[in-house]
Parts: sequence; C-alpha cells; structure tokens
Amino acid sequence: MMTIISGVGLLLLTLAVFSIFSLKFPKGSQAMSGMANAAVASFLIEAVHKYITGDLLGIAFLGEVGATAGSLGGVAAGIMVPLSMGVNPVFAVVGGLACGGYGILPGFIAGYIVGLIAPYIEKYLPTGLDIILGSLAPMARLFALVVDPAVNSILGMIGGTITAAADQSPVIMGFLLGGIMKMICTSPLSSMALTAMLGLTGLPMGIAAIACFGGSFTNGMVFHKMGYGDKSNIIAVMLEPLTQAHIVTAHPIPIFVSNFFGGGLAGLAAAMLGIVNNAPGTASPIPGLIAPFGFNPAGKVILALALAAVGGLLAGYVGGTVFSRLEKRKKATAKAAAPATYADP
Repeated sequence: MMTIISGVGLLLLTLAVFSIFSLKFPKGSQAMSGMANAAVASFLIEAVHKYITGDLLGIAFLGEVGATAGSLGGVAAGIMVPLSMGVNPVFAVVGGLACGGYGILPGFIAGYIVGLIAPYIEKYLPTGLDIILGSLAPMARLFALVVDPAVNSILGMIGGTITAAADQSPVIMGFLLGGIMKMICTSPLSSMALTAMLGLTGLPMGIAAIACFGGSFTNGMVFHKMGYGDKSNIIAVMLEPLTQAHIVTAHPIPIFVSNFFGGGLAGLAAAMLGIVNNAPGTASPIPGLIAPFGFNPAGKVILALALAAVGGLLAGYVGGTVFSRLEKRKKATAKAAAPATYADP
C-alpha cells in the first residue's frame, strides 16, 4: 500500500510542479506545448517505425528511421520548445542541435533558457554576429550538461516508484494512474510531455496510453450528452482535447470527473491485460492507439482498445447523464427562486 501511495503521491507532486510552471512561468504553457510536440516527433516516430515497421514487420530501413528519431529527443525538445515560445527558427535550431546526446528533459530545460534569452540577443546584437557572439550553442549545451544528472536522477526515481507500484498492484494502479493520466491528457498540461519527462515505460506507459485512448470516448460522450458544441467539437475533443480547451475550462467538473472514471476503466483494462509500452511520451489518443502495437500481440492490444472504448463510453454516458440532470435541476431551482415580475396595469 505504501508503494501505491508513494507512486500516486509523487505523480501528483510532479503534476503540481509542472502545472505551476505551465501557468506561472514566462511562456510556460508554450514551452510545455513544444515539449509535447517534441515527444511526438521523436518517441511516436520511434514507436511506429522502430518497433512496428522495423522489429515487427522486419523493414530495416524504417527501423533505422525510428531508432534515429528516438535517439534525438533532446535535440527535438531543444528546437521545438523555443520555436513554440516564438524564437527565431535559426536560433532554435542552433540551440537544439547543441543538445545532441542528451535526453528530452535536459533538452527541454536548455530550450526554455534559449527561448528566454534569444530575443534579447537578436535585439541587441548585429545580424550575422548574433548567432556567433550570442554563444547560444555553448550555452544550451552547458545547461543540458549541468542539469542532466540531477533531473534524470529525480525523475527517474519518480518513474521507478510509479513502475514499482504498477508492478505490485496493477489493478489499483491501472485505475488510479489511468484516471489521473486522462485528466492530464484533457487539461492544458500535456500528458505526452509529462510521461516523456518521467521516462515512463512498461506497464505504466501502457496504462497511460490506453487510458488516453479510452478516455477520448468519455470526452465525446460528455460533450454529446451535455450539449457542448456541435459534431465538429465532439470529433475534435476525441482526437485532441487541447483543441477544445475553451469548452473544457468553462465546464471543468463534468468533464474532469467523467474523465477520471473513463480513464480509470480504460487503464484497468490495460493493467489486467498486461499492456506494456516502451515508447515514453505517447500518452495521447492517437499515439496511445498506435504505440502499444509495437510491444504487445496485436490481438491483445485490440481487445484492450475495445474494452477501453467501452469503459470510456460508459463513464461518459453516466457522467453526462448525471451532470446534465444536475444542471437542469439547478436551472429549475434558480428559475423558481427568481422574483416574479408583473406588468404595469
């Protein structure tokens, strides 16, 4: 039980830290978005081409493509983070290339520093000399070098604790981890970025991936039952929840409560079937659909996806029904309590 408490507690603590960073730090939200994009560009390509088209289908060239992409997570983060912060693309690439050989989190930190400093270098140094005299490449690599041991040790410990908890109590952690990850997946804080930073692999990453897929059906059903938007909004929130952030933030309780149970049921299915996923950063509806095929028998993955979809729909239907009735009751009570108005004789 203590392992479960430690695993969930450390996950929530990490979530709180990244949430504060995303909401309070300068351009924190844009930086986290860049981190998520870097995870897709590196880890999703690795999952599809190294493990599926490479190892599974035996196409060596595509396997090499995936392995190369997966080894450049730090470079991808070092480029995508400052790009998302609005930095000159040349500056972003200069800083990102200097992060070669480092993981995605050191690349993220170096990229964030570049994103803060580069606009001032571009403003105050002459064009042509700004890249050389600005020392962006040495600066980015120095930051990656300095932070690499500490951040990898801390986040590796957190990821290891979550993995140990999932191995000891897969059913409980399947539900809890799946529910939390789907809530993160729907929130402005990217679940892809979080799982990439933690370096989650194995069963925990399998739970996260399947939960994000199954929970997408929860979102679709809640939007339908609650009347949030039209069909295009329903499709969009199922494919990528962040595209509907304006609706999600306006109705957080019905959506996030339903998400917790939808993701929890989907994660439970993944845990009971033993779905593993060794491609960190693939916790999102579409990557979560694809990546598990690289590490598990296809039949098992299809069954897990089917059960996740059913669990997600069930949670969405129940949550949407309950909250729609509560909303109607609230409106009726407010209408009854409103003072009557009379027309002048």
